[in-house]
Amino acid sequence: MFRILAWSLVIPVATKATELKPIQAFFRNHCVECHGKDDKIKGKVDLRGWLQQPVDASAFQDLQAIKDVLRFGEMPPEEAPNVAPSAREDIIDRLTRFEMENSLEVASSPKVSVRRMNRFQYNNAVVDLLDLQGVVYALPERILRDHDGYFQPQTGKMPTVVKVGCRPLGKSQLIEKRLGGVAPFPQDLRAEHGFDNRSDHLSLSPLLLEGFLRLAQSIVESPDFKPDRVGIWMQCFAPPPEDQDMQEAVAVRLRPLMRKAFRGNADEETYQRYIDYALKQWRSGKGFTDSMKAALAAILSSPRFLYLYQEAPVETTLEDASLKGLELASRLSFFLWGSLPDEPLLEAALNGELVLDQGLEKQFHRMLSHPRLKRFCDSFPSQWLQLDRIISSAPDKESFPGFYFLKYRDSMHMVLEPLLLFETVLIENLSISQFIQSNFTYRSKLLQEAYGELGIGEKPIQGNQEVTVLRFERYPVEDPRIGGLITNAAVMTMTSGPEDTKPITRGSWMATVFFNRPPEPPPADVPPLSEEKSVEAHGKTIRERLQAHREQAQCRGCHEKIDPFGFALENYSPIGTWRDQYANGRKVDMEGILFGQEPFHDIKSFKASLLNHQDRFAHALSGHLMSFALARPLEPSDQAVLSHIIRQTAPEGHRLQDLIQAIVMSKPFRSGKP
Repeated sequence: MFRILAWSLVIPVATKATELKPIQAFFRNHCVECHGKDDKIKGKVDLRGWLQQPVDASAFQDLQAIKDVLRFGEMPPEEAPNVAPSAREDIIDRLTRFEMENSLEVASSPKVSVRRMNRFQYNNAVVDLLDLQGVVYALPERILRDHDGYFQPQTGKMPTVVKVGCRPLGKSQLIEKRLGGVAPFPQDLRAEHGFDNRSDHLSLSPLLLEGFLRLAQSIVESPDFKPDRVGIWMQCFAPPPEDQDMQEAVAVRLRPLMRKAFRGNADEETYQRYIDYALKQWRSGKGFTDSMKAALAAILSSPRFLYLYQEAPVETTLEDASLKGLELASRLSFFLWGSLPDEPLLEAALNGELVLDQGLEKQFHRMLSHPRLKRFCDSFPSQWLQLDRIISSAPDKESFPGFYFLKYRDSMHMVLEPLLLFETVLIENLSISQFIQSNFTYRSKLLQEAYGELGIGEKPIQGNQEVTVLRFERYPVEDPRIGGLITNAAVMTMTSGPEDTKPITRGSWMATVFFNRPPEPPPADVPPLSEEKSVEAHGKTIRERLQAHREQAQCRGCHEKIDPFGFALENYSPIGTWRDQYANGRKVDMEGILFGQEPFHDIKSFKASLLNHQDRFAHALSGHLMSFALARPLEPSDQAVLSHIIRQTAPEGHRLQDLIQAIVMSKPFRSGKP
């Protein structure tokens, strides 16, 4: 029986009055008037627990939200007495220190929390288990395809020219080798504002379990399941010498296979059960190869293969509840590779090295230099950036005829630019400031032409309309209007409507993706914006059209958070080209105030303001990475760890590999908390 331990937050709070006095004084002077005094509770935030000694543990549930509204200049409200920037930073710093010093946890009553592999992970696991040449089934969620072996993380450098493909948007792509007759189970749904590996979304219903049984059977029965495609054929499926004992032949072949498939987490009784099953098939008259295939099908549909779980003592404190080596190996491999641990990682887990700092760091760096890291790049960035949205983007053909060529769209080139930027920042371990304003980008000839004024260097007279293998070249960037993830054409297109830009959508995307603060859904009683065919046709600017909506009391608070982001991008058309004025002749008004404190008047000053607050972006990106690594939403106790990670990686500019390593070395990643 597997015992999977879940944790809840139980916080012993500080008892020293000196630690609390400055915090309590700030809340009394600036906050409690609206959040607790005379039972008045605005925004469902009650700060009275902070005024007690000791602080009530329930106060910690809102701590991150409190720090966020202070950090982003949203509180105290504009009509309240002003808080000096130095005082604001001081209280945020005090709250962070208080959180880090008082977030000791103990275990609560255990409960079961398991998840199964998602579709992407199942494919990877089968490919690695069998050393399969090709893939098991088509995976349209893998947007960026490598057609010339450019992805070589061990070199620490991305090449200047890469040849790639975009399967979801170009169905004439080179077809990958895959097993004929094998159909994948339906694509896993992503959690709202999350990822498709979340345990609360990856259950295993009886219907889906039946589907896995059929899937496993179809894999071994595929006409392509043969020696030239299955790398372990000779070690596992080729008939043994006639003089070899059959039980020995089956055991010597199945044991290594099961060790890897079950991540080293199986006992002798389990091994023998599958060995006996293969022997039973052989004794019933099946040939040796078919008997081994039957055993493989049973392995591939076994809960021990499908489920990702962890085993921990039922009663322990979190301080002592470190993951066992094999469980840590599995967590690490599914985070970085989306697949099973390989033999060196299993060996490090079994000999005790992996649970030591030095051993974990060694395996982390080895895995970061392995070609399988491409799976992390195939999964995390596209989900983080929500790039699947561009597939349904359809700019108006009359307004933007150049967006369409042959039977394709420019978006099949656009979507690859941010993904290549992400891979470069990762492989070269660059600062995450490159995601705000990069000094390079990758463009195809078609994309250079599609950008118009924002094309770099000499542009072709007519873009290369290639659809099978796309050639992207690395260009230096000096123009602040281009570079980074925010202003690339893919994001600008997928956050626009067919004819007009959508500042609210763009602002919401930035708040969610770049600052991990998704806005609340609009109130049910707020009428939708009128659906005019074109704002510009009525002589209005989009800002003017939205003004009346923003002035509604129930809308104002949310729009104050997202509108500065959205309107800052108004110089970018619905397909990401640059414009200084609308089609009706009105000048684009993109000015605003960032975080309630920094005015900006053009895209250069907007990006400069974002760079001034890089720590906020680093905190958000680290939160996304940690949620992906742990396959669960973040909890209040994770925030102190994130704050520590941001301070730890700040001296080198929050380099991407450094952030990921800090997450791997952190207590939440190494603990027994599912």
